[in-house]
Amino acid sequence: MLNYMDKRLTFNPYMVLTALFALVSHWYVPAYAQNDGVIKITWKTLQDVKFTEKYYKEAEAWFLFPNFGQSLTNLNGKTVEIKGYVIPIDAESGMYALSAFPFSSCYFCGGAGPESVMSLKLRKGHRRYKTDDVVTFRGKFELNDKDINDFNYILRNAEEVKP
Repeated sequence: MLNYMDKRLTFNPYMVLTALFALVSHWYVPAYAQNDGVIKITWKTLQDVKFTEKYYKEAEAWFLFPNFGQSLTNLNGKTVEIKGYVIPIDAESGMYALSAFPFSSCYFCGGAGPESVMSLKLRKGHRRYKTDDVVTFRGKFELNDKDINDFNYILRNAEEVKP
């Protein structure tokens, strides 16, 4: 016969809350995580953008104009970390891009979207990077919807984060 006074069968609200928290935490995956003032973002975070075609007289050409979502607007000017594939633009002058995909599949060659690449404005004294080096960088995240000669995402004062 069951004894309802047996401590092994008593209702413990803390255990229920702990189980509920564990269950919910597996469903909720944030777009980014913050640690020590540095926000770790993923390429999925950068997909909160829609593009419309816009004609630029200066270039006499049509370009994709970004309309950034609120999550990206909230990141503008913040220090972020992101991991990607390095694409040298002009390694001699220190111009690099960071891509969600390797060079063969990137925005330039593989048909990926403009949200999958960002401009790296590296701090002085950085090492020389090779095509498709997988690196995590930290820097000031900047949205660009004005300069057609740069990417929509810029990482300023970027530095490599060592594992």
